[in-house]
Amino acid sequence: MEIYYIIFGLIAILSVFGLIVGVSNDACNFLNSSIGSHAGTYNQTVCVAAIGVILGACFSSGMMAVARNGVIEPEMFTFHEVMLLFLAVMVANIILLDTFNTLGLPTSTTVALVFSLLGAAIGMAIFSSNSFFTCPLLEYINEEKCLQMILAIFASVAIAFVVGTVVMWIARLIFSFRFKKAYRYIGPLWCALAFTAISYFIIFKGLKGSVFKGDIEALTQHYNIWAIVGVMALFWVIISALLQYICKINTLRIAVLAGTGSLALAFAGNDMVNFIGIFMASKDALFFPGVTELPNMGAVLAGDGAAASLHYLLASGAIMVTALFLSKKARKVTETELKLSSSNTGKERFGSSQPARMLVRYTINTVRFFERITPKPIAEFVSKRFAPLTPEEETGANYDMIRASVNLTLAALLISVGTDLGLPLSTTYVIFMVSMGSSLSDRAWGRDSAVYRITGVLTVIGGWLITAIAATLAALLVALVMGYGGTWGIVIMMIIAAGLLIKSTFFAKESKANYTIVDVNKDSSMHAFAAAAAGRLGRMIGIYKAMVSALLEEDRDALNRLRKKARSIKRDIEAVRENEVLPALAGIPKNLADRGQLIFRITEISSNTAERLLTIVKAAFNHIDNFHAGLEEDQGKDLLLLNEKIGSFYPDLLDMLKAGDYAGVEAKLAGRSQLGDDFGDCITRHLMHGDADESSMRNGILYLTLLNETRAMVSHAFALIERIKEVYED
Repeated sequence: MEIYYIIFGLIAILSVFGLIVGVSNDACNFLNSSIGSHAGTYNQTVCVAAIGVILGACFSSGMMAVARNGVIEPEMFTFHEVMLLFLAVMVANIILLDTFNTLGLPTSTTVALVFSLLGAAIGMAIFSSNSFFTCPLLEYINEEKCLQMILAIFASVAIAFVVGTVVMWIARLIFSFRFKKAYRYIGPLWCALAFTAISYFIIFKGLKGSVFKGDIEALTQHYNIWAIVGVMALFWVIISALLQYICKINTLRIAVLAGTGSLALAFAGNDMVNFIGIFMASKDALFFPGVTELPNMGAVLAGDGAAASLHYLLASGAIMVTALFLSKKARKVTETELKLSSSNTGKERFGSSQPARMLVRYTINTVRFFERITPKPIAEFVSKRFAPLTPEEETGANYDMIRASVNLTLAALLISVGTDLGLPLSTTYVIFMVSMGSSLSDRAWGRDSAVYRITGVLTVIGGWLITAIAATLAALLVALVMGYGGTWGIVIMMIIAAGLLIKSTFFAKESKANYTIVDVNKDSSMHAFAAAAAGRLGRMIGIYKAMVSALLEEDRDALNRLRKKARSIKRDIEAVRENEVLPALAGIPKNLADRGQLIFRITEISSNTAERLLTIVKAAFNHIDNFHAGLEEDQGKDLLLLNEKIGSFYPDLLDMLKAGDYAGVEAKLAGRSQLGDDFGDCITRHLMHGDADESSMRNGILYLTLLNETRAMVSHAFALIERIKEVYED
């Protein structure tokens, strides 16, 4: 029996980690709208959320039926199997959530729990029946309830996105981006709508699953629900009008912060059981009288279980509040969603993808169709309402409080409706997709950023799907190892989980990128920028020289490393363009336009040079990776000779520029004509080569590719040196 107390202790420890990791993931659900709209600072928003979390923890019953019997059929499992199943769920769940948080991607704790239970149940079913191929899995799984939960969760993605898009479009049509004038007249109505939705959400979503469940049900039985909502709306109209007109208080800010607190309350009161539900279920099982003598766990895990003690709930709430204030990963996940919903330009976190490009293309064509059939007066009115703020009118926020209130209010309403219908919606899914829909409707995704933002949304959605698959497989594997491995299996899996968590928490790699916007008005800043560009050129020439040697030696591993380095330089230059150059060019004075053009040209030429280098290294790697024969002896000699000449013009270049030795620089640049002739001679000698077998043809294609791309790269390099020289001459 002692081993089960140890297992219970491990589940308790993992539940603590689950609360920390879970709040890091779900913090973006209730923090983003306030932070993104500047309704409050990060610390102010976290304080409001902390109050909601503590209240939600007090109201929560601490139990969740899905952890007990929503996925598994308890009567099919023994006490031993259930305890191993619960431990497997916790191990797999913690590792998955921590991985997503480390990557800065929001995911659903509900999905992670449901599919971890599913995977662990399958693993324990195989262990219980001792049969992999003939195990009657459906007898061990509550397939009807599982299917209902899965369909409801993923259907909420599309519904939330569409509703968020439509409602935000209507809201912007009413208020426009210059909303203060309209808000003077209809502000109380708008805020009353938000406060009513939030109140409804707290009462009928937050408290309905709490110790006040009976009181809420009695209230709805004695009074019509719409009458209650009407009274609440009238009450909030009066309060909003008094605050706005008499007290001169910004009611929008209050609405956004109140929405933050209400969603935090609902998270703690409902989603908290995603992290402690397994712990509470295992506690009930372990301390059930005579549990080890029972043939199965049907009687033990039937129903919703007893209400959790208040001290368990308060302790859980305290852990989550501490994590809210201290977790760096919570900030990272929050930054991901804010970046996707922001209208600010700059470096996009996500790249481009074919599905995103197709969606943007079809959307643009659809918009153009409606523009053609829309009467001109209506089109002009809509265009005026959606006219963006000028740079002078910008506040620096990711979006305004109108959109923040839409995000919070809609999320609250949708989750409430889903709860009333008995659908177990994911708060992460609903809130994230409402935010993305409102961003699209608010034209935060311009033509220059739409592809990247949609790619980001698809990446996050794909992450949720991967969560489901990974959670199932991970929990299945962990359950099998624990089941068949016994005590040693448990020890091995706990060591792996602990190692991953320690590595992620204490040994996570910090980003070394440090970008400084170029100050075109300062020579020192310009010189530093030019010196960095010259340094990257030196690295590129070094990679090229190493590539020639690796190609002649047919060293595949070295070529693969050089390919990664060439790709890294290309990305560095793109990051410099987005983070250093483009911000420097925004609003640059006319008298500094020449300097701005110079740094832009240096960046573009550097990018072209890196692109040519990457093409060269990839061609060499692919040739060797496909086991083609190496270059012929005379081709190798020509490349080595060219390699020596290319490398000769870079050494001491930067020192010459800093010392103002432009004569030395000019002497090096003067050799470009001779180098061009050398390339031409090499190409001519190869074309006069008469061999026509397949191996020679492949070598010939590679050799000509290397010569032509190298000549282009060297041409860009010379141009880059000239531009860098102009910086120092200025």
